[in-house]
Parts: sequence; structure tokens; C-alpha cells
Amino acid sequence: MKKLLSLVLAFALALSMFAFASAEEEKSVNIGVTSTIASLNPLAMDATEIVKYATSLVFQSLVEADSKLNFVPVIAESITTEDNIHFTIKVKEDAVWSDGTPITAEDVEFTLVVAADPQCANISLAMYSVVGVSDDGVIEPNAEAIEGIKVVDNKTLTVETKYPTALSTFQNNFGRYALILPKHVLKDLPRDGLLTNEWFNNPDVISGPYFIHDFDLQHYVHYVANENYFLGAPKIKYLNINVVAPSQMLAGLQSGEIDLVQQTMGAIPVEDYAAIRALTNVTAVDSTPITNELIFVNVAKVTDVRIRQALLYGMDRAAMLEALLGDSGALVDGFLVPASPYFSEELGVTAYDRDKAAQLIAEAKADGANTDLTWYVSAEESVWGNAVQYFAAMFEEIGLNITIRTVDLANLMTVVSDGEHDILSVEYTLMPADPYTDIAWLIGGQSLWTGYTSPATDEALALSQSLTDEKEITAQYLIVNQAMQQDAPVISGWVIAKLGVASNRLVNAHPDVFGTFINVQDWDLQ
Repeated sequence: MKKLLSLVLAFALALSMFAFASAEEEKSVNIGVTSTIASLNPLAMDATEIVKYATSLVFQSLVEADSKLNFVPVIAESITTEDNIHFTIKVKEDAVWSDGTPITAEDVEFTLVVAADPQCANISLAMYSVVGVSDDGVIEPNAEAIEGIKVVDNKTLTVETKYPTALSTFQNNFGRYALILPKHVLKDLPRDGLLTNEWFNNPDVISGPYFIHDFDLQHYVHYVANENYFLGAPKIKYLNINVVAPSQMLAGLQSGEIDLVQQTMGAIPVEDYAAIRALTNVTAVDSTPITNELIFVNVAKVTDVRIRQALLYGMDRAAMLEALLGDSGALVDGFLVPASPYFSEELGVTAYDRDKAAQLIAEAKADGANTDLTWYVSAEESVWGNAVQYFAAMFEEIGLNITIRTVDLANLMTVVSDGEHDILSVEYTLMPADPYTDIAWLIGGQSLWTGYTSPATDEALALSQSLTDEKEITAQYLIVNQAMQQDAPVISGWVIAKLGVASNRLVNAHPDVFGTFINVQDWDLQ
């Protein structure tokens, strides 16, 4: 009987250990997002945060921004400069690909060369700033090197820029958005097929914490843990990004079907904030007001500055903010938010002036200006969509006819690339520690968003990159934002403090505008 009892106990213990092991292996976390994912190919990555984060789970960046807006190492051990022209990138000694091959300086060089090849160029990177790259951001097809990029040794390379570039800008642009590719896997593939190569749909050699398991970009991406991740094997075996309607976020969080919502990937309706905060199975996280509802006016189509100014004066932003967001938002003019070290109170906020807007429209119309405009709005932003409906009705009363087109985020990016819009608005999160990267992307003669440029803004942006004193840099960004007030190619609708949410069963996960996925390998389930 004693032997039998011992066998039974041993068997029971073995079963319990097996059950525990099975539970460990099957750990799964669901991330709720409200936009479809345009691509998982790093070379096709657009400016949206959802694509950046979904892709960087597989292919890591050199550095990433944490919740305190510091740039922290990922693949790179350090990025340094002494003159804002010559930059040194050191790759971590222990950084390896999932197949055990070391990640080297040659991998970084290969990634930047491919990103500038016109057959597969990544337009989200400012490759045009590198010596040896054309002002259009491209090199000769199939080139193997770039003049301004030199491999020093296996783990070190240097990058030389054509003009002064602030370290924060270099780290944000090249450090965060150049997702490093494995040269030993891709070097022999035809460059003209890399943008559509099926390998990126299921890559077998990665640098990130998760492999792609399967996906339907309109609905989900399923990931499985990379057990050989150089920063540590993820504790969560399965990670899922699931696309849900904003109206379903509350129900998904309440039922436990959604474990995490990150602020820039999931647009929770403001009207659901209070109900989500009241849930006992999740923790809601209020972010700093960083995400800006930016309105871009295509100056190639809305050529009369008076019409653009009328848009700024004719929107009662304060009334809409109070009615629709309450304490969850703020008003600013231009690009910068109070969280930025370069924000200036001196700019002020343009007040609503219906009569002035009406006068500007009447004068422009008398001179033959077009007053029939199309305004594209992101379908994921229901609250802002309601505000635009109100603004359009008010503008109609004073002589401006606006047709509203509501499309999803992926199609909105297509509208931008085709230059179809008169007006377009979308939530845009500028990195507060580095406004330059996004501002230079959003304005300038070649910008697809506005097409706006001026000698004053060009000079101010250039100076912001060579200066080191914070007050002097702030003065240059003030010049840029004053031009936005005067010429109105970009208007801020409002700044929103977006809500992030994490399930109480999820450990070590802290949703924030920046830094949410830095430690994804340490996430765990209670």
C-alpha cells in the first residue's frame, strides 16, 4: 500500500508539473489596436506608430525611447557624436540574430544601404541627410556602400551627415526607425523584389523577441516567442495584435479578451474612459498630453493663404475641446506640446474669430480662390470626426464648402502619398525630445503632407540641429510654429491625453506613449 501510495503521489506530482509546464508554454497576451497594419516589412514601414511597433517586435532598432523620453540601447550599445556631423554607432557585443549569428556593423551598414536603394527605399528614413546619398534620399541601384557610412570593425561603424544633425534627431530617426536587417540572409536577394519578398511575412532569422506566426493585416498579427532573443527569452510564448473597432474596446477589456491597449496603437473612445477606469480587472493609465490632432492643408491645392488662415480662425477648438474631451485634452498652436523641452508659452493659442474667418473667405473668393474643399478624416477617431462635422457646418455658414471623407488609417496614408487631399487630419505623436524629425518630414517643399516651405522655417530648422543650448533651440522652433500660425499649412486641433490600459493579470507591462515594448520579454501573467 505504501508503495502504491508513493506511486500515486509521484504520478500526481508529475501530472501537476506537466500541467504547470503546459500552462507556462501556452501563455498568451492579446493587444487591442484600432487600426489595420499596412505592412510588416521594415523597408515598407510608414510613419505610423502601429506599423513601427508591430514590425519592431520582429526586427529591432538600434535604440528605443523609454517612457521618460530617454533613448535607451537595444541593438546599439551607444550612439555618439562630437560635432553633430560624424556619428559613431557601437553594436552590443552580445547582440545576435535568432540563428546565433552575431549582429554586426555590416548588418547596420547593409540596412542603411538598402534603405537608400531606389528599388526598395524606405521613405520614412532621412537618408537624404547622409553624405553620398542624393537629396531625394536615394543612391545608385544595387550599390554596395554609401560614401558617408564606414565600417570600422565588426561592432563599430560611423555615419557622416551633410549638415549638422542633433544627436537626439539622429537617435530618433536612424536609431529608432532603422530596423536592422540580417545581411547574411538577404544580401544575395534581388533588391528590386525586397519590398514584396515573402520572406518578410515569415522571416526565419530575426533580432526581436517574437517571430511572426501568422497574420491577416486587416484583422490580426500572431507572434510566437523567439527563445534565442539576445535580451532574454520572452516569458509570454504567444503575443497577438488584434484589430478591433474602437467601440468594442470597453467590452474586450471587461471580458478579458484584450489584455493591453497602448496609447498610440489603440484609440479608446473618450466617452468610454470613465467606464474603463471603473473596471476592476484592468488598470487604466493616463498619459501626458502628447498626441496632437494635426490638420494638414495641402498648399499645392489650397493655394490662397487666406483660406488656410480662415480654417484656423473659423474652428471653435476651445468649445469642441470642452464639449468632447473635457480634462483629457489641451489646446496648442503648431507642432509642439507642453511635454516638449522646446515648447514656448510665447506662441500662445489663436482664438476663435468667426467674423475674421468669414472676411478672409469672402476676400479670397472674390479673387477667384477655390472654396470647395475635401477633408479626409481617420475613421478610428470618432470624437474628432464629430468635431470635424461641426466645423464643416460652421464653415458652410460663412462661405466655405467642405466635403468630409472618412477612411481608415492605411487608406489615409495612401491619400497622403497620392497628394489627393485638400485637408487631412490625423492623430500624430511627435517625439517631444526630437521635434525636428517629424517637422522636417511634415513641412518642406517635398513634403507629401503639406508641400509647404519657407526660407524662415528652413533656416530655423537647420539652426535647431547645430545649436546645443536649449533656449536657443526653443527660439528656432518658435519661428517654425509662428509660421504655422501665419501661413496655416498645419493646424493643431487639440492635444489629447490618451488612455492606456493593462490587465491586472499582466505583470511588468506598463502602457505608455513611449517605451511600452522595451521590456516585452519580461512581461508575464499572474
